[in-house]
Amino acid sequence: MGRVSDAKERLMGAITELIWIGSYGSTTIDQICEKAGVKKGSFYYFFDSKASLAEAAIRVEWDNYRPKLDSVFSPTIAPLERLRRYAEMGYREQLELKEKHGYVLGCPLCSLGAEVSTQEATLRYLIEEIMNQSRLYLETAIRDAHAVGQAKAPDAAAMARIVYPYIEGLMTQARIQNNLEIMKELFSGICTIIGAKVAQAAAA
Repeated sequence: MGRVSDAKERLMGAITELIWIGSYGSTTIDQICEKAGVKKGSFYYFFDSKASLAEAAIRVEWDNYRPKLDSVFSPTIAPLERLRRYAEMGYREQLELKEKHGYVLGCPLCSLGAEVSTQEATLRYLIEEIMNQSRLYLETAIRDAHAVGQAKAPDAAAMARIVYPYIEGLMTQARIQNNLEIMKELFSGICTIIGAKVAQAAAA
């Protein structure tokens, strides 16, 4: 059994991995407890349901991931270079996951959100909120790229609403096909959508 001091964290880590590799619906509380090394009684000490555990885990993962986005999308970095670094970071992360699990896992929020959207309203709202926050990073980079003549995107917010689902869709295709090579098209695809030339990022 996990120590009382870290049982909660073990449970959150366990559900994150289990539903990302498999699915929310197929993951049971017993499986979560077994993977976490935590007794079922301890589960219910911290959480009243699988959904409440998933919500807590998502919030922790987002809090941990956001500093990475802050770094990649720093305003001190040229706009297109921010987008390039974002694409490269996504590829590296998926590569590490494939090497560990044997599969391309794609975006956990997209996979989970699509699965539970008609079943768990609280999770759906949380995922939507995080996706909206993520999209703002893209919106700022696109707006700055347009401002310096690196892109043709006068309405950055509208363009970000197009770019974000393109990214999610590409990651989903990579997961479906278990083909990480698809992710290599991410940056060039973003540039095509916003009317930028890939070479501009290197020259910026």
